[in-house]
This record gives sequence, structure tokens and C-alpha cells, in this order.
Amino acid sequence: MTTIGLIGAGNIGQAVARLAVDHGYDVVLSNSRGPETLTDVVAGLGPHADADTAAGAAERGDLVVVTIPLKAYREVPVEPLAGKVVIDTNNYYPSRDGHMAELDEKRATSAGLLQAHLPGSHVVKAFNHIMSAHLGEHAQPAGTPHRRALAIAGDDADAKATVARLIDELGFDVVDVGPLAESWRIEPDTPGYGPWLDAKAMRQALADATR
Repeated sequence: MTTIGLIGAGNIGQAVARLAVDHGYDVVLSNSRGPETLTDVVAGLGPHADADTAAGAAERGDLVVVTIPLKAYREVPVEPLAGKVVIDTNNYYPSRDGHMAELDEKRATSAGLLQAHLPGSHVVKAFNHIMSAHLGEHAQPAGTPHRRALAIAGDDADAKATVARLIDELGFDVVDVGPLAESWRIEPDTPGYGPWLDAKAMRQALADATR
């Protein structure tokens, strides 16, 4: 049984956890306030959910989702994530995160910052361009015509394949953006950020994105 660790238990984190539990995965959630603050969340998710510290979720997860405000990315534990696939759902919002020169000047991507912080991990950008409520509402079985597509980006082909299989299982088609350096194509204010798009429309949206 694959265990999915979640560093962050906000709206996206809880939505991913719910989908994962519904598909037979065990999940370990964490937040910055301590596992005791997640009692109700864990109870709502059922017996396949548990709470731990961020380090504990990182250690226990076979695959780990980082879903926290970008400004806190340096607080993500490094050593427990070495060698693991890490899904990055984060987005850069200057009004929340403060200004980051490397992002304002288009010299980096938010996912690239997390990858630099986790040099021994395999970061894959995913789940950053869909509303949390839509993760449950829009999931459909594989083969459904015009099934909603989610974009992923990453520098490791095997890691992307792992995440693509998970996303397909959870109810969405997958479109590969390419390496993390191209993940800006699905960041806020791009055509693919937000709307329901099937795979064909998502590929067009990614091609139409400008930086």
C-alpha cells in the first residue's frame, strides 16, 4: 500500500488527501501548527488517514505532496525527502508570499525553487492550477470523453510517470509541460490556470502561454 504524505493540510492538501483515501491510499497529513490541530480533519477522512509533523509526513510518505504557501518552502524538511518523488502544488502570489526577485524577474519558477531546496528529491509540479473543490467534483473515470486534464512538469521522467499514473487514477488526464523550467506555462495568469480543459485544449493553452 502506497502512503502519501502531505506537508500542508489546507484546501488543496485536504482535497488530494480525500481523493487518495477514496482510491485506497493511506495518507499522513501535517501542517505548521502540529498534528493535534488536525484531529477533526483526520477523523473526517477515516481510518486510512493519520496526522504527524512535517518531518513525520515526509518520512512516512512513499510519495509526498508539498502544498504550503510558497514563502514557507525553505521550511520543508530536506533529508527525509531524499530520493522521493515530491509533488509541488505551490503558486507564487506576491501579495501573500512577498516579492521574490528571481520570480519577479522570470529567472526561476516556483517549482524550481523547491527543487533547489530539495536537491536529492524528484520534484513534479502538479495540482497547482485547479480549485480544491474541483478536484472532487471534476474527477472522472479513465476514457471519459473530454475528461479534464491536469498539467505536470518535472526534470525526472520516472517521477513524472509516477505522478501521471496517480493523477489518472484519481480522475484526470495528464499533459506533460516538460521540465521544471517550463512550469511557468501553468502558473497563475496563464491560459491553462483555472479553467476546465481537456487534454487537447490544455496542450493549446500551454503553447499559448507567454512569460
